[in-house]
Amino acid sequence: MEDKKKDLMKIIQMNFTRLSKGQKLIAEYIMSSYDKAAFMTAAKLGEVVGVSESTVVRFALTLGFSGYPSLQRALQELIKNKLTTVQRLSMSDDYTNKEVGLKKVLRTDMENIKATIDEINTDTFDKVVDSILGARRVYILGLRSSTALADYLGFYLGILIDDVKVVRTGISDIFEQILRITKDDLVIGIGYPRYSRRTLDALKYVKAQQCKVVGITDSLISPIASIADYTLIARSNMLSFVDSLVAPMSLLNALIIAIGMREREDIEKYFNELESIWKEYNVYDSKDKLNNIDK
Repeated sequence: MEDKKKDLMKIIQMNFTRLSKGQKLIAEYIMSSYDKAAFMTAAKLGEVVGVSESTVVRFALTLGFSGYPSLQRALQELIKNKLTTVQRLSMSDDYTNKEVGLKKVLRTDMENIKATIDEINTDTFDKVVDSILGARRVYILGLRSSTALADYLGFYLGILIDDVKVVRTGISDIFEQILRITKDDLVIGIGYPRYSRRTLDALKYVKAQQCKVVGITDSLISPIASIADYTLIARSNMLSFVDSLVAPMSLLNALIIAIGMREREDIEKYFNELESIWKEYNVYDSKDKLNNIDK
């Protein structure tokens, strides 16, 4: 059986009881932080866990791999494809206790934001802002679980700049919606595991049209990153049947605010006009109206 086809997490779980004390520490670390372990040398993984490099190598051999490099490749393949929903659900035992589960979810979201802060490339971020402001038209594509992110970004970018289109599934196929794309346009592709094949196909199509692509995803080895001209990484790790979208949403907020600050004068005028329209047509309940509801 090829290493990349092995169900790595299941293998670890099935072999856990027969592992040595040191090997169990490695297993537990990989189960909770496989995205980090995938890019560590055997020596580094041993250092982080608190065991020797030889223990890490023996751990890989005990699981049936030919050596640590084979185990590392399996970890990296796991990141590319992530786990199936059923696999992830079966690994969610830590969330069964209500109090423990609540705090664990919140802590994981905090860790995702911290990792995103540590890993964000500010030069790339600035280039993305430049590309958005310099594009003739901005297309935003995010399907399945990334739809919420795409709609959120599209809503605010539509207020800040002209000609923004969110590509959605519906009556018309997504390829019909991007058919007139040109090299002067920009496509922002948002994708998180499990990566939507439709999103990847659409990004490959626009890339072939010489259109610039910005990828917002969870890892530099994400298939979206391999297509994009610029990639912004926001972590989404949540070892359960859902991914955390807290860090990606925070990244989008930073992007929206950065664009807003670049276009501050025009946006201030635009919002003043909007406020007048909102007030005239009662778009929002006024304070006085709310105070009089029960009178």
